[in-house]
Amino acid sequence: MRIVVDLNRCQSYGQCCFAAPTVFHFHNGESLEYDYAPDDAMQEQVWMAAKACPVQAISIGLDDEEYEALQNQVPHGQ
Repeated sequence: MRIVVDLNRCQSYGQCCFAAPTVFHFHNGESLEYDYAPDDAMQEQVWMAAKACPVQAISIGLDDEEYEALQNQVPHGQ
């Protein structure tokens, strides 16, 4: 899992910090810091954090290993 936060869209409401405090936190109470590739055990909390964001600033995607595994499953030339 790979997380991207659009820091231009983020308004620092902090809902992500409540939903997944081990992944998202504020540095000095101001700027959002986050683990861009959290452990798979945090997946449910990260999804809840993304859903809780009132401005939808959090995007969740595949990390490199997941992407490669998916590419290996897709038949080429179709």
